[in-house]
Amino acid sequence: MGKPMALNLLRAGYALTVHSRSRGPVTEVAAAGAADGGSAKGVAERSDVVIAMLPDSPDVRQVVLGPAGVLEGARAGQVVVDMSTISPLVSREIAASLGAKGVESLDAPVSGGQKGAIDAALSIMVGGPRAVFERVLPIFQAMGKNIVHIGDTPGAGQVAKACNQIIVATTIMAVAEALTLARKSGADVAKVRQALLGGFAQSRILDQHGQRILDRNFAPGFRIRLHRKDLGIALDTGKASGVPLMATALVHEAMDAMIAQGHGDLDHSALARFVESLSGIEG
Repeated sequence: MGKPMALNLLRAGYALTVHSRSRGPVTEVAAAGAADGGSAKGVAERSDVVIAMLPDSPDVRQVVLGPAGVLEGARAGQVVVDMSTISPLVSREIAASLGAKGVESLDAPVSGGQKGAIDAALSIMVGGPRAVFERVLPIFQAMGKNIVHIGDTPGAGQVAKACNQIIVATTIMAVAEALTLARKSGADVAKVRQALLGGFAQSRILDQHGQRILDRNFAPGFRIRLHRKDLGIALDTGKASGVPLMATALVHEAMDAMIAQGHGDLDHSALARFVESLSGIEG
């Protein structure tokens, strides 16, 4: 995700300094015109706005707050934007640490997958002070289309992303169950999907992932193991807020089972394969 987002910033005319724990993306983005910061600290020292895009909460904590991290190179008046999907509680912790040094921060997780990142069509959910959001908005507009300031509270963007992941995961499971029922009952699955797309059950997931299921195309757009991580964040947030997330917990368990079976790197639409296997359908 970070590499195409960085390339879009370059295309928009921004001067860019980059770093990654994997050398390949740095080499590719540097070849397109970015400078190599050498470390997260090096990026912070050479930037007015620092953007992080990382897999999980411990990664963000390490890159921002750890040795040779963003905080070591940051200065008062700078803005740090975390576009990873992490725990809202960790977002608040990081915002407090940056704020103690006079550094502004936003949490701005995204939805839209790798294709959205490539096409600069991401949905961006932003938490943090409105004035800081307005300052960074032109940068967001180089990477996304639907950009919403969720609220001034640190972690507000991460809460919105958790809500997004709940809806996506439970809807994929519903589509998987419906199409498996059609298949096991002897109905024409493609025609069932076509009929449902014309009614109240219509959704982008029935459209796009329903087609993936028909095509047996489970090459990763968004991997099961990453979505399982996001549902864990949602469940933890639900516990902290006193909100039972029963359907979310069920899909989380299904994804746990798929990972245990060695399928964690398949696309999340492969939940259909899991439902089919429980129904005695192979392939």
